[in-house]
Amino acid sequence: MLAVEYDVTPDGQIELVAGAFSQDSGKSRQAAKIYGIDEDRAYADFRQMMERERGRPDAIDFVTIVTPNHLHLPVARAAMEHGFHVMSDKPAAVNLAEALELQSVVEATGLLYGLTHTYTGYPLVREARRIVASGALGQIRRALVVYSQGWLSEQVEATGQKQASWRSDPAKSGMGGAIGDIGVHAFNLLEYVSGRRIAEICPSLSSSLPMRLLDDDCNVLLKLDNGAPGVLSVSQIAAGDRNRLTLDLYGEKGGLHWEQEDPNQLHLNWLHRPSETLHAAADYLTPPTRAAYRLPVGHPEGLIEAFANIYRDFAAAVRARATEPAAAMSDLVPGIEAGVRGMAFVQRAVEASRAGAGWVKFTI
Repeated sequence: MLAVEYDVTPDGQIELVAGAFSQDSGKSRQAAKIYGIDEDRAYADFRQMMERERGRPDAIDFVTIVTPNHLHLPVARAAMEHGFHVMSDKPAAVNLAEALELQSVVEATGLLYGLTHTYTGYPLVREARRIVASGALGQIRRALVVYSQGWLSEQVEATGQKQASWRSDPAKSGMGGAIGDIGVHAFNLLEYVSGRRIAEICPSLSSSLPMRLLDDDCNVLLKLDNGAPGVLSVSQIAAGDRNRLTLDLYGEKGGLHWEQEDPNQLHLNWLHRPSETLHAAADYLTPPTRAAYRLPVGHPEGLIEAFANIYRDFAAAVRARATEPAAAMSDLVPGIEAGVRGMAFVQRAVEASRAGAGWVKFTI
């Protein structure tokens, strides 16, 4: 069972049965009708939901958090203190202190906690991770991740646009603007696929519009834990760009290239042999990657299926806990450590950029 605002379960493994869908109890009940949920399980707020669900014989199994950032910690903490596993939208919290507090709650309760770093659910991203881990590229020597959007090129938050309004508000979004919204995705994707940790950063963050309170453009030089250089560049004022997320990793033997707007191809350019393009759902992919596809080769899959893969893996861990209390979650699903590292990256980058500190160690 799941308490969420929307259903991303095309595999039929998770059923939406309850939720706090709005701060307005009337709107929450209206949403319940749309989702086909009993009105008595459409709650006025998340605290009421946790309290009442805990007492039901058919209580929810886990909670999904799809709210502005400032609610991530209080909702996750309430859920876990009431005995429910948690799947949360990223970032884990609004700052590093909150993320560390949440980590303590996760460790104290022993419950499952996952983050929907959506792009880790794309099968070819997981295939890329396996290729790098196999040593096929050799030692990673260079990394480049770019996440470029243009939707904040104008001051749309001033028009009352809901998504822009809360993302531009430090009280709801946290100390990071673009770096907290999409920068954490870029950071996570680089570490997830490369298997390396970012060890040093040299950030430069800026806001392009006069009334905007948070950054909307960020460029960060990186050093990986093996000494390799890298670049992370994210922007929400790249006029005309839609959702351009790209990852390029270069090793001793070749380079790996993936683009989110064309997620069904993975390009491998080798130093001493012909280039390869791997296609989604092809029979030459590894079995775990093929198992993540739902359609035949040549039929594109996208964002919803990536979400679904993360949820399916999380649901499998929840089911396993029913019979084996120590069952672990798949390492394919980002967990609380990824959440803490993401928030540490945002905070260190914002602070170092404001101080003009240049290169700083990335430590937690």
